[in-house]
Amino acid sequence: MALIKTPEEIKILAEGGKILAQILSKVAGAVRSGVSTLDLDTLAREEMKKAGVKPAFEGYQMGDDGPKFPAVLCSSVDHEVVHGIPRKDKILHEGEIVGLDLGIIHQGLFTDAAVTVGVGKVSSQDKNLMDGTEQALKAGIAQVKPGKRIGDIGHAIESCAKRTGLSVIRDLIGHGVGHALHEKPDVPNYGKPGTLEILKPGMVIAIEPMFTRGDWRVKFLDDGWTVVTADGSPSAHFEHTVAVAKDGHQVLTGII
Repeated sequence: MALIKTPEEIKILAEGGKILAQILSKVAGAVRSGVSTLDLDTLAREEMKKAGVKPAFEGYQMGDDGPKFPAVLCSSVDHEVVHGIPRKDKILHEGEIVGLDLGIIHQGLFTDAAVTVGVGKVSSQDKNLMDGTEQALKAGIAQVKPGKRIGDIGHAIESCAKRTGLSVIRDLIGHGVGHALHEKPDVPNYGKPGTLEILKPGMVIAIEPMFTRGDWRVKFLDDGWTVVTADGSPSAHFEHTVAVAKDGHQVLTGII
């Protein structure tokens, strides 16, 4: 079952979400040809320190024996879907797209958000990919209100993919967030209306559609973190942390 947050916790999450949005916006604004993904990670780290917040990703471990994530920012280029590890030798080039995923801890509570941006001028196909994924995030968020179900969110996101000729990455999903980086409930980017958990005031979820222009299947690279499309097609990722309010919803990570 999802954890219900108190009004005070929602207030703290909103404060953290605003800080996160500001940092992620600054990092996204630094994306250009010739910049390394490690440069972006360094910028995010510096901005976190200035804001007095802690990174949610650094040191995070999948499973008991999985590798710990070594950075504060996930930077995923082109066919990398999520969890790309920043590197000094990973230089961005004109025409690429890069997904930037960032999580912070503010007063002990977690928020999570992501955006995909182009490096300079990108192809019309990749622009459509980014626009379609971002629109799907908005469609998913629009379903968030008391009495709706998680399946309504997934259905709205999946419907956007179908309308735009894109594929939903089915093996990667959204999640509850707040007391920890990953909580219940799972929030798939596909589904049937009226199914899965009922949304209740105080629930906080990370909604994060991930679309590709090609096949939806993915694989892990040898680093144990980076997830790529199996067919090498480009992917886009957008995410917000959203609270269920009494009369609808509150996007805690603001406008990125």
